[in-house]
Order: sequence, then structure tokens, then C-alpha cells
Amino acid sequence: QVQLVESGGGLVQAGGSLRLSCAASGGTFSTYAMGWFRQGPGKERESVAAISLSGSSTYYVDSVKGRFTIFRDHAKNMGYLQMNSLKPEDTGVYFCATKRRWAASPRASEYDYWGQGTQVTVSS
Repeated sequence: QVQLVESGGGLVQAGGSLRLSCAASGGTFSTYAMGWFRQGPGKERESVAAISLSGSSTYYVDSVKGRFTIFRDHAKNMGYLQMNSLKPEDTGVYFCATKRRWAASPRASEYDYWGQGTQVTVSS
């Protein structure tokens, strides 16, 4: 059983940056692919980014391409989402998730473990 804890959210002005972290424990995180999802106010949850087990394959939703970077540190059992040039529409609760397969995927149904989320608020 893998436990995931997100951190790094907060309030930032448009154009600013945040780095979200996802700490994994209780399982073999290093054998899982992972993803970041978000849910904005009044919106459905959407995939933001995903990374394969090896880190060689990534996925980004079009709205964050060129601004966000997903990466991971197997030695530390950590995952990260670097968010630059933030926009008010990036506001939401951000969740990290892992799945017991190696391939990156934007499909939430494929993920087995989820964190509780961290709030990101971008002011205009």
C-alpha cells in the first residue's frame, strides 16, 4: 500500500512559480508511473502531467505545455511538478497519483493510489 502526500501549494500571483512535491511511502514507488491531476472550482478533475517509470516518457495537457515540468527522484521516493508562468486558470487542488504499471497515462482510472491534494491559488 502506497501513501502519497503532496506539498508545495499556496497563493501566488500570475506569472509566478511553484514547485509541488509528492512524497511516497509504504510501497515500491520506484516501480510505478505517476501523474499529477487537478480540480479547479466547479470543474471536473483533469490530468495535468504524467511520467513513466523510467522518466523517459512524459505527458502534458496542452494548457500547461512549456510551463510545467514533471520529474521524479527514485532515490528519494519523490515526485515533483514544477509550475512556471502560472495563470489564474491553473487554480485548483492538485493531486499526485501512482499506478502499478510503467507507462505514463493521463487516464485517472488507471491510477491506484492518490494523495489528499494541495491547494494552488493563482491571483490575477
